[in-house]
Amino acid sequence: MPTIRFEQVEKSFGAVRVLPPLDLTLDDGEFTVLVGPSGCGKSTTLRILAGLEELSGGEIYFDEKPISNLASKERDLAMVFQDYALYPHMNIAKNMSFALRLKKTPAAEIETKVKRVADMLNIGHLLDRKPAELSGGQRQRVAMGRALVRDASTFLFDEPLSNLDAKLRGKMRTELAEMRDTLDKNMVYVTHDQIEAMTLGDRIVVMSEGVIQQQGTPEQLFKEPANKFVAGFIGSPTMNFLDAELVSEKSKLWARGDGFNLPLSKEMTATLKGYSKKEVTLGVRPSSFSTDTKAGAPIELRLVVSEYLGAQSTLVTKCGEAEVLVEHESSSPVRTGGTLKFGVRTEELMVFDKETERRL
Repeated sequence: MPTIRFEQVEKSFGAVRVLPPLDLTLDDGEFTVLVGPSGCGKSTTLRILAGLEELSGGEIYFDEKPISNLASKERDLAMVFQDYALYPHMNIAKNMSFALRLKKTPAAEIETKVKRVADMLNIGHLLDRKPAELSGGQRQRVAMGRALVRDASTFLFDEPLSNLDAKLRGKMRTELAEMRDTLDKNMVYVTHDQIEAMTLGDRIVVMSEGVIQQQGTPEQLFKEPANKFVAGFIGSPTMNFLDAELVSEKSKLWARGDGFNLPLSKEMTATLKGYSKKEVTLGVRPSSFSTDTKAGAPIELRLVVSEYLGAQSTLVTKCGEAEVLVEHESSSPVRTGGTLKFGVRTEELMVFDKETERRL
């Protein structure tokens, strides 16, 4: 498998620049997830890699070999699209073997590869059916199978689960994770769903407006976000952001705002001592609240609504005029409209620069 490197890659559609100069390296054998909101440039990046869009500038290298002058079929790639793109008049076996038949692969080899991949994806019993006879999840498996039988060095996935319902999406996510562990291939996966990114990726690349905001393991992005955008995009429920002022008092820094006054940890106090009396944005994860008020700094929140999710509930509350999400055990009933007291684990707080949104 090649190491794939983007060097100052640009893409414009007329006067609209979708990708400013982009540098990115995809390591050999890695499952890389490109994630970000709609319009951030992730699918364009994937399509450029696949040869479906021409570069406006820069170059892409496979093991230091430039490939922008190569046609898609010469890049040793296989792609799974969002809309399945199956041939309705062909049965599943012929859909899966289409690329092999174009290459005039021997029939016995085609049959062996199709059967092996179909069994791996649990669609071996569907090979004689037409796409119209299958469910959405089965069609997506067929689309993946068509890519897998090619045995390419790199597999590209363009939001392959977005058309599925929530339950089936979760099941397919699990199957993709299992497949990732059994195939020693490069895989590049595009999604706007941060849960997919967190559960599938060896490395996640977070994009916004064509710019890479941060890349790293799921744990790194969750615990050490580089800026407010990454902190708010990675994690579910999303991080709460509160306007605050840093105030020095009793040899500590306090984050003070409408409805809260929270002490920062010793480490953060030492790091941010130059920010005293400055306006900042305070980041608080919904999981950082505890019903045990002695487990952290006290805070009072007014309950607006409780979203019951089973063992856990997400509480939508108000701190002053700001909305705050809180993860809460459903076994402890709460009353809408009432005021709740929580302890905030202050060691988990994050502080962001008000203007640059960089994490301090």
